[in-house]
Amino acid sequence: MKKLLFQKFMLDNFKMFSIIVFSIGSIVWIIQSVNFLDFVTEDGHSFKIYFYYSLLNFPKIIQRILPFVFFISLFYQLIHYEENNQLLIFWIHGIKKIQLINVILMYSVLFTLTQIILSGFISPKSKDMARSYIRSSNLDFFSSIVKPGKFVDVVEDLTIFIEKENKNGFYENIYLKDDSSSGSVSSSDIELGVFRSQIIFAKTAKLISTEESKYFKLFDGRLLKINNKKIDTFEFDYIDFDLLKFNTKTTTFPKIQEVPSKILMKCLIYIYNKELQKFKDTNYLSCNDGAIQRVKQELLQRFYMPIYIPLIALIVCLLILRSKDDKEFKFVKFFLFTVIFIFIIISEISLKYSAYSSLGILFFTLFPIVTFISVYLFLIKKLHYKF
Repeated sequence: MKKLLFQKFMLDNFKMFSIIVFSIGSIVWIIQSVNFLDFVTEDGHSFKIYFYYSLLNFPKIIQRILPFVFFISLFYQLIHYEENNQLLIFWIHGIKKIQLINVILMYSVLFTLTQIILSGFISPKSKDMARSYIRSSNLDFFSSIVKPGKFVDVVEDLTIFIEKENKNGFYENIYLKDDSSSGSVSSSDIELGVFRSQIIFAKTAKLISTEESKYFKLFDGRLLKINNKKIDTFEFDYIDFDLLKFNTKTTTFPKIQEVPSKILMKCLIYIYNKELQKFKDTNYLSCNDGAIQRVKQELLQRFYMPIYIPLIALIVCLLILRSKDDKEFKFVKFFLFTVIFIFIIISEISLKYSAYSSLGILFFTLFPIVTFISVYLFLIKKLHYKF
């Protein structure tokens, strides 16, 4: 009977947790997806890229809200069980309060492991896959960012201005400034005034876009080439201006949240062993002495931060000490909710300072352990339980 009661408790909580986490996660995902529309309207990516990028960010959302949702679901369930006399059934069948607390703690360990897997492996992988779609995108919806009467510079090394678009789909009075060749100029050349770029004026233009090519067909214009303080001018009847050589300004280099945990650990080892020259994964991470703080903080967030989940569960279990008939029950509920909320804030703040000093990392690592032991010993003493 005891086993069945424990199974029902965990099943009820898991159902509630699942409903809340996917409800809140979906709301956050929809709001975030609306913000990602800039990838289409401003950066010129296709709706396919937008859909994949938005979808692959969902694991990150679940990872961020999981601890809070676990706290809410467990907190609500214990109060619900108490107010409906369901906890009384546990005590009638000889289940001690410390036994229920231990079961809840073991149950919380499962969520801790889930959070570690999410934050350490699944979320970085999904975010890296999302970024890979941006890297492989070739501005499929280029026409969506070309707007008459507006300077457009969302494409790297290219500025576009179009006066208007006529009924036949031709652009009139188009201006293009191409700085794509400036990347080959050294800093010393720039100091000497050497800068390679070209400016194109055309009376009319047509945007040609297919799966294999994307270019402006420019008619009746002038091309100015700026090179070594010299300006060469050419007039043309028509020319094709290739657009596939340009890249979006959207960040394509992986952010540290997208870097695989294995690479972060490898970087940390190389930094401490002073063997940075052996680090090969430069496409993912700029591993140097300046990156050590960000790498340490990210690894702590992925693999140590979840330890706060059992602590949250234990503090929620303090509700068991009070009966609904107790005059202070409402105050205790409010007090414990506030305490746990503060602990969640402390965990976030201490994480930010953990990588900057020995004292910061000492507080971040010891605070949950010391607090957990203290609260557990308090419960044992309060319940007069002996090992």
